[in-house]
Amino acid sequence: MVVDDSIVFREVLSRGISSDPNIEVVATATDPFDARDKIIQFEPDVMTCDVEMPRMNGIEFIRRLMPQYPLPVIVVSTVNSAVFDAMNAGAIDFVTKPDVRSVKNVENFINEMIVKVKIASTANVLHWNTVGSSNKIISNINAYINKIIAVGASTGGTEAIYNVLKHLPKSIPGIVIVQHIPPDFSRMFAERLNTSTALQVKEARTGDYIEQGHVLVAPGDQHMRIIRVGNKYRVECFKGDKLNGHCPSVDILFESVAKEAGSQAIGIILTGMGYDGAKGLLLMRRKGARTIGQDESSSVVYGMPKVAFNIGAVEKQVSLDKISKLIYSLLAEG
Repeated sequence: MVVDDSIVFREVLSRGISSDPNIEVVATATDPFDARDKIIQFEPDVMTCDVEMPRMNGIEFIRRLMPQYPLPVIVVSTVNSAVFDAMNAGAIDFVTKPDVRSVKNVENFINEMIVKVKIASTANVLHWNTVGSSNKIISNINAYINKIIAVGASTGGTEAIYNVLKHLPKSIPGIVIVQHIPPDFSRMFAERLNTSTALQVKEARTGDYIEQGHVLVAPGDQHMRIIRVGNKYRVECFKGDKLNGHCPSVDILFESVAKEAGSQAIGIILTGMGYDGAKGLLLMRRKGARTIGQDESSSVVYGMPKVAFNIGAVEKQVSLDKISKLIYSLLAEG
């Protein structure tokens, strides 16, 4: 079901995604109140939802909808940090609205939407309101020289990453993250984490050093790898072809961590479609790193963690709300 107050955009999106033989647009809605009635009538598998709409915005609609009718929602929005509020409310993914005056932009948008709708149709949203319900971990981890934590995620990852980081204190070893995300949103995502966690988070730039209590998020259109410099690590961000269908690629980060940090690293693979990161995590484990995979029940899409688990890359598989505690345990083991 497509929910948008613009009749032009509803038609563009509906006709575009229904051109795929595996997708049927069962209904369209002009606002959340119209959508509410049609959800009951048509029982859609996936809903796309605009953020700015009359009578009620998309964020509030998603927040009210999910407890009563859990449904995979893809937010369609202009470049705006409000998409992260929508993700927090229960949406699983987002796509930037195209300039409808550009045929190429619209074609790219439709192709991206078709992929994301298919992914969303397999998403697990029944767990959405239980994530992060555990008590906040309070601990005073001593400084761990040379330690590093590397995280990779895709669909559903922005909220999963937040739910891990929000339990970690400033004394945690430096963290590097690859989240599959559009370039316009990676900086906003980092800024949001910076204001909502105890850690210092920023979008990475070449030359940045990985420091205790700091988090570096890969730019949305660049690969990121680490290089060891004495007792420290710094990052390099660079343009390149997509690997495993993605730039940035989790595998590129994990492979560099395996090479440069070895047993001093912890690798974490979270929710996401596909297999990016699995081989890199396996290499990390073979080099002595401790590795964690998110389990199926708490993953929005159990793709990347599943592949990593199946090839033996995951040492410990746990639910999202237990990952923070597991990080502490592994650090305590040395």
